[in-house]
Amino acid sequence: MDNNKNPEVVTTNEDILRKYDRESDFRVMTGFGAKVIAAIAIAFSLFQLYTAVFGVLDAMIQRAIHVSFAFSLIFLLYPARKSWSREKFHPFDVALAVIAAAVPMYIVVNYQELVLRAGRVTTVDFIVGLIAIVLILEVARRVVGYPMVIIAILFLIYALVGRHIPGQLAHRGVKLASLVQHQFYTTEGIFGIPIGVSSTFIFLFILFSAYLEKTGMGEFFIDLANTVAGWATGGPAKVAVISSGLMGTVSGSSVANVVGTGSFTIPMMKKLGYKGEFAGAVEATASTGGQLMPPVMGAAAFLMAEFTGFPYGRIITAAAIPALLYYFGVWSGVHFEAKRLRLRGLNRDELPKLKDILVSRGHMVIPLLAIIYLLVSGRTPMKAALYAIVLSILCSMIRKSTRISFKDIVGGLEQGARSALGVVAATACAGIIIGVVTQTGLGLKMGSTLVDFARGNLFLTLFLTMLTSLILGMGVPTTANYVITSTIAAPALLLLDVPVLAAHLFVFYFGIIADVTPPVALAAFAGAGIAKANPMKTGLNAFRLAIAAFLVPYVFVYNPAMLLIDVTFGPMILMIVTSIIGIVGVAAAVGGYFIADQSWFERIIFFIGGLLMVIPGLYTDLMGLALLAVGYVIQKKKQSSQRLNVGTGA
Repeated sequence: MDNNKNPEVVTTNEDILRKYDRESDFRVMTGFGAKVIAAIAIAFSLFQLYTAVFGVLDAMIQRAIHVSFAFSLIFLLYPARKSWSREKFHPFDVALAVIAAAVPMYIVVNYQELVLRAGRVTTVDFIVGLIAIVLILEVARRVVGYPMVIIAILFLIYALVGRHIPGQLAHRGVKLASLVQHQFYTTEGIFGIPIGVSSTFIFLFILFSAYLEKTGMGEFFIDLANTVAGWATGGPAKVAVISSGLMGTVSGSSVANVVGTGSFTIPMMKKLGYKGEFAGAVEATASTGGQLMPPVMGAAAFLMAEFTGFPYGRIITAAAIPALLYYFGVWSGVHFEAKRLRLRGLNRDELPKLKDILVSRGHMVIPLLAIIYLLVSGRTPMKAALYAIVLSILCSMIRKSTRISFKDIVGGLEQGARSALGVVAATACAGIIIGVVTQTGLGLKMGSTLVDFARGNLFLTLFLTMLTSLILGMGVPTTANYVITSTIAAPALLLLDVPVLAAHLFVFYFGIIADVTPPVALAAFAGAGIAKANPMKTGLNAFRLAIAAFLVPYVFVYNPAMLLIDVTFGPMILMIVTSIIGIVGVAAAVGGYFIADQSWFERIIFFIGGLLMVIPGLYTDLMGLALLAVGYVIQKKKQSSQRLNVGTGA
């Protein structure tokens, strides 16, 4: 691509982050301004650590203080207009920061009086609550973007005018005072489950991630991935898949993950011979998959545990096999593309030695292993994250190469608080949506409407739910993404007796995969920015590589054994094996290569055969296996013919 012909092309990682990730488009302060930001952010982190150690405060108080800290920082860090200075505060933003800090504290100061009033709203209560709703919409606009704000506003309008809506979605209507009271003075709206989880578990996991970054965990993951796969066919692309998957387990943003690991992997892929569009797509697809990979799943795992009532350990065990199949699909697509282009791996002497990596930095894996053990063994996510933070600091001290200073420890407190702002903004705005749903019963109404439109057919309902989740997930961060899709789309599946975990993971998958699905494929566009490639072509390549994500959710709805629901060992192994074979077949068909280039007819054989293998059932497996066997024989003959032609010089 000729950059001179396209003035919008961005050239630095910071520019790419600012363009595609609104959370990264903040002021860069110096001097007194920087000290103010640091002081508030550090105080925010210390408050969260204090309550983690000594016990969480009453729900409304804990959540109100959490929001007060976050909103004041957001108004100071994110200017109202793009044209405003990024190096100094604007008086308007400072005024809003003060108001935003004070409004949630109204609940803290008047907590006893508000409890005794038992839902009655005074004029002052109403004004404060109305200001809070407006502030939340503005905070979400600045940090999350317009899609989420528009959805929240539509829900508020629906609550107020619902009595005038014809058909199944009508409700008896909500008065403005009642709406404000429900949204701001109960734990059913703004201060509901999403903010509750943000103010406890999620913040500490983000803080943990900040300390991992301070110790150089990102570079460790890339070096480890290079050692494992850098020498293989198309090595750098496989390195991207592994390293982005590892980073994604603790990262909360697909775009940030793309820019973080992609700055290393995408140039390596291009140097090896991959086109920019494909290199950017590999990184985007692998990074997006990190949001689907336990143990953190972009913090959605904790929300899912709260929403479904299942223990956290059950959530991550259910999500494990689908996530691994997703990555196997991406890996297969990368492998076949490398084979088609005849790309070699890196020379082993170019790669770091596994022994050297483990000796110098292997101890930094201890906090990750510890947090998984603590979570699975039944410790609360809050305590697990707290212990992991302490462990990450202590483990860094073992060797000089990873040792962090006191300044780094304090810096981690600031970085953790700043990284949490996007989640707070998104979950607060998502609370508005949930508040409307709980007050009007919209979730069940929308579910019934979808099921009626599909005439009770499960497959058609799944397809419509998939489209709904893809649309709702476009340009929305992971946590808010899950809140929206689970609130609006999941009820339709629950009405058809789909298991709760399967329904929630189904909508979660398609909400997340919106990041690599054109036309709004933010992760793919970020990858294109680094690769200096065409964004839409990169998005289409990412969509193609993520094909497993479009198949696996259907499989676990029809066969919940994939989520370890009512499963026995034998059928589970058979299901995993047939799914893997099927995904390989589909990946080969989509890429147009298996062991030789495929004609359109061969691609159809491999695609249908792979699809049948993925669909659970003995007869579909046998038919799929037969088709894949036919495709393999054709490919083998074609490969032999090509070798013969090369050998004879034809």
